[in-house]
Amino acid sequence: MDLVLYAIPFFLLSIIIEVCWDRYKGTAYYRINDTINSLSMGIISTTRKLLIVGIGGMVFSWIQQHLSIETWATTSWLGYAIAFVLYDLCYYWFHRISHERKIFWAAHVAHHQSEEYNLSTALRQTSMSFLLSWVFYIPCFMLGMPAEVFVTVASANLIYQFWVHTRFIPELGPLEYLLITPSNHRVHHARNPEYIDKNYGGVFILWDRAFGTYKRENKSLPPDYGITRGLNSWNPLWANVHLYISMLKDALKTPHWKDKFHIFVGTTGYIAPGINKGTVVPGNHFDPTIPAAVKFYALAQFIVSNIVGVALIYASGQLDSISNTVLFVYLLTSLISIGWLLEGRAPILEWVRIIITIPLVIALLGRPDYFEWIIVYVGLSIIALVWLQKSTKPTSAAPV
Repeated sequence: MDLVLYAIPFFLLSIIIEVCWDRYKGTAYYRINDTINSLSMGIISTTRKLLIVGIGGMVFSWIQQHLSIETWATTSWLGYAIAFVLYDLCYYWFHRISHERKIFWAAHVAHHQSEEYNLSTALRQTSMSFLLSWVFYIPCFMLGMPAEVFVTVASANLIYQFWVHTRFIPELGPLEYLLITPSNHRVHHARNPEYIDKNYGGVFILWDRAFGTYKRENKSLPPDYGITRGLNSWNPLWANVHLYISMLKDALKTPHWKDKFHIFVGTTGYIAPGINKGTVVPGNHFDPTIPAAVKFYALAQFIVSNIVGVALIYASGQLDSISNTVLFVYLLTSLISIGWLLEGRAPILEWVRIIITIPLVIALLGRPDYFEWIIVYVGLSIIALVWLQKSTKPTSAAPV
């Protein structure tokens, strides 16, 4: 059973509570652009699964069908407990190599791009890990873990990791020796040289202590969150693919096949001979100055996009694959457009997206009872866009 869908309301409620506490305490741990970007990536990661069949699922199905591996009794609580610990051990090694080798880091980097650290950061999930992550969980199926048990413990592991993405909880005494906590996970998300590549566990910190990757949070050294080369973009698609594109460009530039190979499988710091990456410029807390009206408009459209995302999740079984794909592309376009607005770009993509909304709904749903609401939404959006263009101009813009 996938428990994540049941946890989504809890995630959102917790974020709202933390935002209110952040405002009350005046800590400014939330920024609207960063939060929208993190949640956008969570939406894309969740809805992407409705369209793309996981490679891992096909591999695991083949293993259990062709190797005649006897599976555990799914009703045994001991079986679930063993599976939970085994999964976390596999997750440790997957998570560790995701920081140590380029092709894995290219997928995982999306989770670390936020230069803030709060509960919304937990939902900043990659959409690309399905390509290779499954390799590290083959031992689970070779040992006879049933697929339903695997899905349950995997989702429970992910849910656990949500609460540790906060700055409001200090060290937790003896629990620091056993579990991943907010304190030791803050270290994991930091780009300080002293903190990089530490504390990989999902639930248990025991693996890090055993394999030499543990680092305690130093109160005199506050974590600086983000990646060493700042993304400097609020485009959720670019956040998912930028390192893949960078590796492909480098592979085309370097003449030797050995170097081309190492560009993909080498350490994350590997730079092929002849490739000039320039000086590593630390992230600069990317925060373009844009009018409050643009932020408000972006937030309103993001709420609408959330509704589309939820509808896609729960209605996907009633729509054909083409309709699901079109809705996903529309949702992705919406989130990219919102990101561009938050960067201070001209709302060209937003105009296109709003204008095609009515014919898109007619083509996909063909139900007139939705038209009145859609027309009202489009009309209000157009009025808001005209008003924004006439009354506001971005004071700074992100580089193209």
